[in-house]
Amino acid sequence: MSHSPQTIIIAGGGIAGMTLAVLLKQALGAGVQVVVCDPAAAEAAQKAPEANPLRVSALAADGRRLFQRLGVWDGVSARAQAIESMEITDSALADPVRAKLLSLSGNVGAGEPFAHMLANDDVLHALARAAVEAGVELCDARVERWLWNGATAGSSGTARLSDGSRRQASLLVAADGARSNLRALAGVGWHGWGYGQTAIVATLAHERPHAGKAVQHFLPSGPFAILPLAGNRSSIVWSERAADVPALLAMDAEDMLAEIRRRFGLERGSLQLETWPVGAFPLALGVARRFYADGLALVGDAAHQVHPIAGQGLNLGLRDVMALGEALVEAIRIGLPAGEMNLLRAYDRNRRADVIAMATVTDGLNRLFSSDFTPLRLIRGLGARLAGRSSAVKQMLIREAAGVGSSKRA
Repeated sequence: MSHSPQTIIIAGGGIAGMTLAVLLKQALGAGVQVVVCDPAAAEAAQKAPEANPLRVSALAADGRRLFQRLGVWDGVSARAQAIESMEITDSALADPVRAKLLSLSGNVGAGEPFAHMLANDDVLHALARAAVEAGVELCDARVERWLWNGATAGSSGTARLSDGSRRQASLLVAADGARSNLRALAGVGWHGWGYGQTAIVATLAHERPHAGKAVQHFLPSGPFAILPLAGNRSSIVWSERAADVPALLAMDAEDMLAEIRRRFGLERGSLQLETWPVGAFPLALGVARRFYADGLALVGDAAHQVHPIAGQGLNLGLRDVMALGEALVEAIRIGLPAGEMNLLRAYDRNRRADVIAMATVTDGLNRLFSSDFTPLRLIRGLGARLAGRSSAVKQMLIREAAGVGSSKRA
């Protein structure tokens, strides 16, 4: 059995792909050559993060622990904002009073919040620097095709890159997003649907402090999330009916801010837009029929896409990384090929239940709360209030949000 260094190519330099690259290279060193193919990956190591980020993510406690192990957390913690509590409200837009359904607060450990808000640029910058330091190769070309040569060629494949070059590898990891071209070329099916909703995202400055409180305000057109950032600043994820979004995006900054203010409320005083124009992206649910193909593994959005209602998209991807990374490290240390089919099938089995459960929960919550049907409003209000009266249920919800519940790996 050969113990010569293997090559793993990661197609996509987003957070999931870069985290996997750092994890593998730090664990295996000279035992593996790790190549990240993405024109943006090399830039991330040099480019300073934006002062007022548009793209932010909620990082659960298990993901933060992973970043600590990889030495990445120190590079992002200065601008990270702990989520100290969460409030869920439910009303129509014109209602004078917002019914508070549930409040959650507490830590998963001593001084350990269940989640932090981070700017994606900060995370990518820290990961890219860690990757360079560990010896990951950052390639500024994209993977366009993958040809698996199979066991007859030493369990390897050939990646054709956008610059015309070809690279041999034992495994290709597709981390190229929900519209993954590599997944489609491998013939892996995708099951899902659009929600007829678009998420509008922006960063706001406000007069009064947020005290680390996140708010999920449910409106008939979709949830309006207010997520705390460092300082007197918050990010919003405003889910709106897709048909109404073009008119909203055509507004000038003053009119857009007025619409945001109607939904944001008065609790934090006056508001100012820190990002203009606002961002927007369509909302959908999707899960790959399997998370592997010949010599190929899918991670992150290439494997699954969920509604942002629970802020778990990034965290699902990082759990993919932890599961696949652990399996690869064990296999490569004993000389097995990284693209060994039994390994990839085991990775698929490891992740599928968690992904399906989260997809089901987020889909159900969005359908339940994005409705003004009176009986449904009564049912969801009763359920939330019953949950709020049980400290055990609230603690369970916090631990699940942190990714360290009974079904998760710490």
